[in-house]
Order: sequence, then C-alpha cells, then structure tokens
Amino acid sequence: MGRIEFVGLVAMMFATIAFSIDAMLPAMPEIANELTPALAHRAPLILTAFLLGMGVGTFLTGPLSDAVGRRPVVIGGAAIYMISAAVAWWADSLEMMLVARVFQGLGAAGPRVVAVAIIRDLYVGREMAKIISIVMIIFTLVPAIAPAMGALIIAWVGWRGIFLAFILFSAISAIWAGLRLPETLAEENRRPFKAKLMIAAVIEILSLRSVRLSILAQSLAMAMLFSTLMLVQPIYSEIYGRAASFPFWFGGIAVVAGSASLLNAVLVVRYGMHRLVSIAFGLQIVLSAVILGFDLSMMAGPYGFAAFLLWQTFVFFQAGLTLGNLNAIAMEPVGHIAGMAASVVGSLSTVLAALIASPVGLMFDGTTRPLITSVLVMAVVALGIMRLMTRGIRVPEAAE
Repeated sequence: MGRIEFVGLVAMMFATIAFSIDAMLPAMPEIANELTPALAHRAPLILTAFLLGMGVGTFLTGPLSDAVGRRPVVIGGAAIYMISAAVAWWADSLEMMLVARVFQGLGAAGPRVVAVAIIRDLYVGREMAKIISIVMIIFTLVPAIAPAMGALIIAWVGWRGIFLAFILFSAISAIWAGLRLPETLAEENRRPFKAKLMIAAVIEILSLRSVRLSILAQSLAMAMLFSTLMLVQPIYSEIYGRAASFPFWFGGIAVVAGSASLLNAVLVVRYGMHRLVSIAFGLQIVLSAVILGFDLSMMAGPYGFAAFLLWQTFVFFQAGLTLGNLNAIAMEPVGHIAGMAASVVGSLSTVLAALIASPVGLMFDGTTRPLITSVLVMAVVALGIMRLMTRGIRVPEAAE
C-alpha cells in the first residue's frame, strides 16, 4: 500500500467517529417525534450513548490489538458497528436505539484507536507527525459537512436512512482494509490481553512526564475546539442574525482551516513538533486578547462579525497545528505498547476536553466574551504546559 492510499484509508477510519455523531444532529427533532414524543428532551441521549460506547471501546481496542494484531480489531470493530447500526435502523423505541448506539460506539472505537497504533507501527518521530497531521484534516472537515450530509439523507429517505449510510461507510472501509492493509504488528511484538499487563502498561505510560504533559496540552487544545463548536451556532444566530447562512460560513471556515494540517505536515519535519505547538498556542493567546479588547457593542456589528470569523478560523486552524503533533509527542516513547498507548492517550484527552468544554457551553450570555475568554485562558495554560515539557531539556532532533 502506497502512502497516499494508506493516508486515505486511515483518514476514513478517523472519520467514522465524527460522521456517526455529526450526521445525527439534523435528525434529532424527527427521532424525538417518532420514538419519544412525550419526552423529546431525551433524544440527545442518542449522542451520549454513542460516546459512552466509544469511551469503553477506546480503553479496550488498543490493548486488544496489541494482543491479536491490528487487522482483526479493525475488521471486528467495523462488524460490530454495522450490526449495531442495523439494529438502530430497525429500532421502534428509544431504549432499543440507545442500546444499539452504545454498541455502535464500541465498534467505532476499533478503527479509530487502532488507526493511530498502525501509524506508530510504521512511522516514528517527525514522519509519524507528518502522517497524523494529514489525517487530522478530518477533525475540521467532517464536522462541517456531516450535518449537511445528514440533512440531505433525511430529505431523501428519512432519518432512518442515516443508519444505512453508516453501514455503507463502514463496509467500504472494512473491505478496503481487509483487501489492502497488511498486518503491521509482528507476532513477536504482541502482548497478551491480561488485566495485570494492562494496568502495568497504563502505569508505564502515565509515569512518563512528556506523555502526561502532552495529554494535558492535547486536552486543552481539544477543549478549545469543542467549546467553539458548542457555542458557535447560537453566536451566529443570536448575535449576528445569520442562522440561515451558518452552515455555509461554518463549512467555508472548516475548509480553510483544514489547510493547517497540510501546512503542519510540511513544517513539522523542519521545525519540530514542540516549537510549532508552542507558536500556535502563542498566536491564539495574542488573537484572543486583541478580540477581547474590542468594545462589545462593536463586536455585535459587521466589523465584529468579521473579527469573530477570523478568530473562529484560527481556533480551527490551531487544532490542525497542535492535535496531531501533541498526539505524536505522546506516542513517541511508547512504541512498544502503541495500541495501549493510543487507547490511554485518546480516551484521557477526549474525556478531559469534554469535561473542560462542558461548563463553557453553559456560559453563553448573548456576547462572544465568555467563549473567547475561556479559549484565551486555555491557551495560556496550554502554552505553560509546553514550556514545562521542554524546560531544561534539549529536545533531540529525532525525538521531536
């Protein structure tokens, strides 16, 4: 498999999670009306049920792939995902839907987590960061287009058709992997799937200072992105009166910001991961501080909208410059247990990011100040963590 084909397949594995969440958003009102009309507020549990399954799967699929190999976990996870999506398509109650979504999240964790381990099996250092950076484009592109795709499917065949799209999407990636992806973990490098070994691996991973700090910095970078995603729609609608055009602005910004991962893939080999991450956080601090200096009444006008567009674009752009590099930094010293490391790093950073971002989503007061202030604080803390990571240590070229 050539590098272009490999990146395409891994990117599709990454996209499973985002597609499974964001494509469901337009379907919430119709699902509530059909499955739980008396308690419509329960419909969003469909999203949290998927995340619950994904969280459990994230801890299990990495070490499982260390024990049996990467290919069986990728294909097995896809099978669980497709079966669960079929059950969700057939579900005639919210309870059945929630159970199916938990198992769908469990299955989706397989391709997503193992994809990182496969990259680590094949690449190291800056080359690993370069591959991850290209794949991380998914984090900015899929959330932008998935809701529109979901809306088109609903208009064409109804909300249940979204689950058929999930099955088709996963089937394509599973067949592709089954036919073209070789096993990347040699048998002599495998580790038995035992609780004692798993606990020992977690202790080893978290005992490394660089891994701990990179997980914290990655959590903050993801929290900035999550916080913006949570509040950007009400900001467009209530402050700027652009609810109708929101998907177009959002999609355009995502496309522009997606170029950050490509830029990072070019620059990381020359300048190193630590330096690029620190620069991105520093620029986020400067831009957020400048925006906060504007008068709030000015921020509600057309010039304020332009300023907010610039700020939002850089939040997304910053994700492309930081997430892949921080993930690579965390994975670099734990290549011998890459599957378990991918599980621990991915699950901890995602859970921490969600915990940090959730209170920010409740702060909306009709202005942009709570969001921008929160991102500024997170960027300051993240930059401080990066300075701690490299203080007194000269980062070797090969390890950067």
